[in-house]
Amino acid sequence: VNSRKPAGLKSRKLSIHVVTWNVASAAPPLDLNDLLQLNNQDLNLDMYVIGLQEMNSGIINRLSDAAFEDPWSSFFMDVLSPLSLIKVSHVRMQGILLLVFAKYQHLPYIQILFTNSTPTGLFGYWGNKGGVNICLKLYGYYVSIINCHLPPHMSNNDQRLEHFDRILEMQNFEGHDIPNILDHDLILWFGDMNFRIEDFGLHFVRESIKNHCYNHLWEKDQLSIAKRHDPLLREFQEGPLLFPPTYKFDRNSNDYDTSEKQRKPAWTDRILWRLKRQSQACPHAPRLPAPYFSLSLRSYVSHMIYSISDHKPVTGTFDLELKPLVSAPLITLMPESLWTMENNMVVSCSSAPDFPSSPWDWIGLYKVGMRHINDYVSYVWVGDNQISFTDNVNQVYIDISTIPKTADQFLLCYYSNNLHSVVGISKPFQIPPRFFLREDPLGEAQPQI
Repeated sequence: VNSRKPAGLKSRKLSIHVVTWNVASAAPPLDLNDLLQLNNQDLNLDMYVIGLQEMNSGIINRLSDAAFEDPWSSFFMDVLSPLSLIKVSHVRMQGILLLVFAKYQHLPYIQILFTNSTPTGLFGYWGNKGGVNICLKLYGYYVSIINCHLPPHMSNNDQRLEHFDRILEMQNFEGHDIPNILDHDLILWFGDMNFRIEDFGLHFVRESIKNHCYNHLWEKDQLSIAKRHDPLLREFQEGPLLFPPTYKFDRNSNDYDTSEKQRKPAWTDRILWRLKRQSQACPHAPRLPAPYFSLSLRSYVSHMIYSISDHKPVTGTFDLELKPLVSAPLITLMPESLWTMENNMVVSCSSAPDFPSSPWDWIGLYKVGMRHINDYVSYVWVGDNQISFTDNVNQVYIDISTIPKTADQFLLCYYSNNLHSVVGISKPFQIPPRFFLREDPLGEAQPQI
């Protein structure tokens, strides 16, 4: 896309639900409906962005997760796939996990550009602390998503701020033709940031929480203090902290720490965002977000019903309004022209003139309700199974002999090896009846439905 002025295009509104939770090595609970807002009929969510910290990262668990999906990822996919939400991308560094889900109709407009891990633990070499990032293009706009786990303890505030800066500096993707992260249209940054409440004693903090008097505590929140003094950190916005501090609880209860250490409660689990600013003719004029790309916060809450960890999860629900810089997919799949002969299904697809095709592009056949991009029923390499190619229109055949005849709805997805993303998706369809060959009395083979 050469122009950044999508004049005349109709704006779109995407609803995005962001989750951050330090799960303290616990297994998923039986019910995540409240966390994912599945019982809220007013929400029609387009994307889920889920960040976990302190997942069980022992060597046995990591070996198991390398061979199979980790329990948390598998649980989220089981819950969200029936709602037509597909895992688009993920990145993990030891106990820090970041997942992105999207409804399938958005897949051709989501290009995964890069995933990155920045360890900051043990002199910058150990991944128990640090951040993971998924950089993507969403309808042509650059979006960076960062899940972090910063150093703990009251006295380590300077170290937290230093690690925040280091993670930000390490998200510059040299050699990948991606702009500096500060030039991205949106940064979503969340996680267990471990910022604490200064000065006030344990008794005062607990009494303030008990009486819902949070305003005194906000003034001494280390992140709020840092934002007043750091110009770059000030550009990251956050919703109002109208919920009680999310750390530290006794497990399996809603009681703050009753151990001998009696740790002071704090808002350690946070969700921040930063919109790219427009340059102004006057250097002293306030810089405002681009008018065709805006983010509004619908809710920012904690979820007290979950007690498997000493942290309560925090979620933020956003409405992202934008005018697409990309208005059509790079590949158009045409299920209306599907036909079957013997056991082959022929698919017609047209490509945009500037589409960077590759011999390693492939088309996957999926059941509606798929969990992730590798959850295909069948697939073919486009180059190997190509029948014809004229005027950017390609015909490819797929062998469906191993697919049982069912009433399931199916989808076709075109995966680009060069772009590492789905660039075309069909509408749902049913596979038409197969044609079977039988011999007639004269010995001629004739099709029979």
